[in-house]
Amino acid sequence: MFASLHRRVLIVGACCYVVLVKIVVRVKLLPTPEQAAALECTLRMVNDAANWVCGVAFERGVPREYELRRHTYGELKARGLGAQAAQHVIKKVRDAYTALRANARTGNLGGPGSKRRVKAESKPISFRPDAAQPFDDRCLSWQYDQRTVSVWSTAGRLKGVRFACSPGALENLRDHRRGESDLIERDGVFYLAATCEVPEKPVNESPAGFVGVDLGIVNIATASTGYRAAGRGLNRHRRRQLDLRRKLQAKGTKSARRLLKKRARKESRHAANQNHIIAKTIVTTAERTGCGIALEDLTGIRSRVRLRKDQRQSLHSWGFHQLASFVEYKARRAGVPLVYVDPAYTSQECSECHHVDRRNRATQAQFACRACGAMMHADDNASRNIARKGEAAWIAGRQSRVPATPRVAQTGEATRQPAAPYLQARPLTAGSS
Repeated sequence: MFASLHRRVLIVGACCYVVLVKIVVRVKLLPTPEQAAALECTLRMVNDAANWVCGVAFERGVPREYELRRHTYGELKARGLGAQAAQHVIKKVRDAYTALRANARTGNLGGPGSKRRVKAESKPISFRPDAAQPFDDRCLSWQYDQRTVSVWSTAGRLKGVRFACSPGALENLRDHRRGESDLIERDGVFYLAATCEVPEKPVNESPAGFVGVDLGIVNIATASTGYRAAGRGLNRHRRRQLDLRRKLQAKGTKSARRLLKKRARKESRHAANQNHIIAKTIVTTAERTGCGIALEDLTGIRSRVRLRKDQRQSLHSWGFHQLASFVEYKARRAGVPLVYVDPAYTSQECSECHHVDRRNRATQAQFACRACGAMMHADDNASRNIARKGEAAWIAGRQSRVPATPRVAQTGEATRQPAAPYLQARPLTAGSS
């Protein structure tokens, strides 16, 4: 189960509102062999149809969705797709082209004329045979007590398809599921990813302090409370997986390729599980002590840092963004305030006397202030500096005189929302992006 970072505000009455956090709950389907064959055939048929629609959209210059529907809907129905399935295929294609244009506009595919951008824009978008397919409530219904679903397929309606999930996930599905669900196939196993809109807990407006979190590779996360998540085990696991991949790729046999495919997502699942455990520990500690959380804003760090060739693999497999997103959504659900701060000089500044000197960082693990003589673990020192910056950013946000965005209550009188609790403090200092 994971969460997106989108929030929606529902106005209730004249003076209160509810903020909703989108949680994506993924459940594992347990179909019979006949049901599994029907689901597999359905995914392949709808994705083959989506590839045909992509070709039509590319030839016609990616028309609006209404025009695309007018040119393709009849053929999709003739291919055996139901009315709602055909509509979802068209919408999926249109959304894919919208995402492509957005990536090109923001430079994610390189500049105009770059090899990567030209390659992406010179041919129709294509979907894998097992690409996810969205289903709405007319194509998919849930029976929570029986833990089964009824889903449309090209072989007809499949009823009584069993699914498995945790009690907490089932409760979220029963109480908060909204909108579409995606059918996903991974290595022959089927899943449903359902969107749930969960009410956000009111944010603690007066935190007792802030828990600073220093992110790293040697130590994945170090909190100012003394908690440290060592990265030795995860880094050892990654090196072992890397060595195994290299050996299997060098063999090149059919059995080696089969084993590579089987292990393809094992490392990412292991890392995500570790990040969930670390994030939960940090947020639970902050919630219990009535504190907020301060994280480093590490945007663009991979492009700023220059490393030796043997160190690049460690940096690019570092899941700091995933860990930060896990901490953020768990903090929102728990009502814990969270701020992002500029990490500049946090590893060089003494948390006791605030003297800044590059030579204060004696080694990777040791910090020794050349002004006051304070000695401590370097990550502990950095986490304390981040906590202090987070508290300063929170106070500055609370005291800001910039008017909040007004909202109109039912009475017609303008009221103001509280200042946003999830702040970003990015002072213009050397080394910041």
